[in-house]
Amino acid sequence: MTSEYLIELDHVTKLYGTVIGVNDFNAKLKPGAYGLLGPNGAGKSTLLNLLIGQLVPTRGTVRVLGQSPRNNSALMKKIGFCPGFEGLYATTTGLDWVTLLLQLQGVRSRPARDRASDCLALVGMASDMNRPIATYSRGMRQRVKLAQSFAHEPTLLFLDEPFSGLDPVGRAEMTDVLNDWIGVGKSLIIASHVLHEIEALTDSFLLICGGRLLASGTASEVNELLFDSPSEIEVDCSDPWRLASVLMDRELAVSISVEKKSHGEDTVRLRTLRAGQLWTQLPDLITQNGFTVTRVRSADDSLQTLFNSLLKIHRGEI
Repeated sequence: MTSEYLIELDHVTKLYGTVIGVNDFNAKLKPGAYGLLGPNGAGKSTLLNLLIGQLVPTRGTVRVLGQSPRNNSALMKKIGFCPGFEGLYATTTGLDWVTLLLQLQGVRSRPARDRASDCLALVGMASDMNRPIATYSRGMRQRVKLAQSFAHEPTLLFLDEPFSGLDPVGRAEMTDVLNDWIGVGKSLIIASHVLHEIEALTDSFLLICGGRLLASGTASEVNELLFDSPSEIEVDCSDPWRLASVLMDRELAVSISVEKKSHGEDTVRLRTLRAGQLWTQLPDLITQNGFTVTRVRSADDSLQTLFNSLLKIHRGEI
């Protein structure tokens, strides 16, 4: 069976007894690169395990490249998976481990070893591939897991927190590897709770929390969705009390406080129910009143706050 879609999820729910892992999830994704973004415990790993056939949905249907992934060995040859857990054999070398997995895919011994060596070199393990995995750092083990995920040359990668344990240099190097993968027209889905890790690879997101799909699209589209949602904003200003007064007079804030600093300009911290209206009017207010403003930023720009706002929108609370 062929399909124009990379992934098709139709009312997919996964229950662990009375615990909901994925809740009525619907999505259709065409070939490309996507970020599965959510806080820890959001259901990202459950969703990936449904997509690779490790789990069976309690309700709904899962299709990957037009096929059901459960017990589908032919489909598995087209899919690569970098798991979030560490399932490596400590006494085995990195080279032997990746070679073995290629042999399980049907590659003959010598070609498998050559391919494994090339992939490990690509992820920066050229000088360490013959050492036992037990001697590897966490970041080195991540590199081995990433190498095995694409060694059999699949068309689609599923990556579960692939940068976990990597230092900044390692993250940059692995980002380059994955961008090269995307650049030749192959697809991937990367799950992470760190926004900038995904932004370095793609601007197409699926945001999930509590097993639910809260929003999907580009970063700008998600920001538009949140434009008129409640928000906390901080403004560093030379005349904070007068700025606070102006904002309250215009009914642009529902609460406001001034944080005194020992040096530099003080900070006005405010909460607004109409973030879009505030951002639109703020530049003119600053100019008209002659305020000196050195910084304006969202005070609650964490992912958890983003997901909380989206969840409220989903429930119709805002």
